[in-house]
Amino acid sequence: MSRLETLQLTPVPPVARRQRRWRSVSTLKAAVFSVVLVGLSIVFVYPFIWAVSASLKPQAEVFDNRLIPKHWALHNYADVFHIPDAPMLTWIWNSVWISTLGALAVTFSSAMIAFGFAYFRFPGRNLLFGVLLSTMMLPQEVTMIPTYLIWKNIGVINHGGQYPLWVPNLFGSAFYIFLQRQFFLGIPRDYFEAARMDGDNYWTMFWRIAVPLAKPALIVTFIFELQAKWFDLMTPLIYLRDTALLTLPLGLKTILDSFGTSGGGQGDWQLIVAATVIAVLPMLAIFAVFQRYFLEGISTQGRKG
Repeated sequence: MSRLETLQLTPVPPVARRQRRWRSVSTLKAAVFSVVLVGLSIVFVYPFIWAVSASLKPQAEVFDNRLIPKHWALHNYADVFHIPDAPMLTWIWNSVWISTLGALAVTFSSAMIAFGFAYFRFPGRNLLFGVLLSTMMLPQEVTMIPTYLIWKNIGVINHGGQYPLWVPNLFGSAFYIFLQRQFFLGIPRDYFEAARMDGDNYWTMFWRIAVPLAKPALIVTFIFELQAKWFDLMTPLIYLRDTALLTLPLGLKTILDSFGTSGGGQGDWQLIVAATVIAVLPMLAIFAVFQRYFLEGISTQGRKG
């Protein structure tokens, strides 16, 4: 009997058969997971691809569902900035400074409150923190009217100010306080005790130790709030009256109202879509630049768990 026939007649050990079966199942799972992941990615990305394509088409071809335009209209993006009574550059600047200032305010105010809950030990701390978290259960519609009445009595609304869009962020946010507190709790307390022995006060411990070590949480908080303020429509719709004070989302609504519904629904939709793409691109760029901090924050929380 030849050596080849001997190898063919030799039975395969059970362990080897199980390993082959496990590899086959793992390969099948990986293939199914990849197909599902690609399918979901297409579902989520397609609306934005369609919007970019529609923004590059002439008015008559906006809704033809072609991803590659039959006729290109690159001038749409220039025409957006020449719409009558629609100062796009002013609206963009309003959104930039309001979003940035609001994100900075809520990031550092929440960080200081979170550091207090993480470092100090005082009676009723857990109860107070629970009350803070319970405010997350209140929908915005519940506090909308009382907040409006407060600003109205202050006199801000009558003067058309933009303070209601960012001043409340100076008092922190329950969600961001919870997020940053978890990071501060992960910092070894020995660091702070050593700093106290070196003569640091509470502020220097917060600024020199807690803030640098919790940088991923601070950046995530900043980006979350920046995105929330950038796309916020409800708050500007309630408080802003003057066209020059509008933010970009509310400005887009005014464009939609003035062009999108004119002529029996045959308005300049290509300009509306182009303006929408202009509003979305900055947030996509920011997320692409800072996405590693999102992953770092997730991995840090995973190691704590």
